Amino acid sequence: MVSIIIPAYNEKDKIFYTLNNIVEVDEIDEIVVVDDGSSDNTFEIIKNIKNDKIKAFRLEKNKGKGYALNYGLKNVNKNADIIGFLDADLGKTSSEVVKLIKPVLDNQADVSIAKFPPAKKKGGMGFVKRLAKESVYEMTGKELDATLSGQRIFKKEVLEKFDEIPYGYGVEVGMTIDILKHGYKIVEVLVDMIHSETGRDLKGFIHRGKQYYHIKKVLRIKKKEWR
Repeated sequence: MVSIIIPAYNEKDKIFYTLNNIVEVDEIDEIVVVDDGSSDNTFEIIKNIKNDKIKAFRLEKNKGKGYALNYGLKNVNKNADIIGFLDADLGKTSSEVVKLIKPVLDNQADVSIAKFPPAKKKGGMGFVKRLAKESVYEMTGKELDATLSGQRIFKKEVLEKFDEIPYGYGVEVGMTIDILKHGYKIVEVLVDMIHSETGRDLKGFIHRGKQYYHIKKVLRIKKKEWR
């Protein structure tokens, strides 16, 4: 059984297309959508999509992606063998998730991570992505390109290694290090997904600054945990 968790915050323009393009994916049995206290009509759009696969939940206040993922994990079907995380802003490209499901379903990997095509617009200078890649390599000896990607499929046993999904912008890097240290196999899968890109404006630079700080913090923690 495959369950997908989607945290959503103010995604009224894309959430319909994101959900509408995965409900027909045969490999997916359940889609748990957690509206993270949206101030727009994201939740109303979710509720109006009539499909038995979709389980919709709404948080009264915005708690952040990590909280929403943990909330979703508490509400997935107990019989789920494979659990995935997807962002709400993938739109029509969400159907590409099938490429991530197959290697885990076929027992070729314990975890799959989406590797996106190159960004269409200029973002940062690549320093956050480089830090994430180098941090994982330093800790595990494994070279991965998509360490920041939130589109991931897990065997349930892998997620059971975590008491809860960590919070903050360093969550993907921290989890990747732990998963590899526990001896699980990760594969990166090239997908034709697109989502909202961070630009070169002030908001974008602030976001990358937070990411950089959180990844450095996670790396310090992991060095202590795994020494």
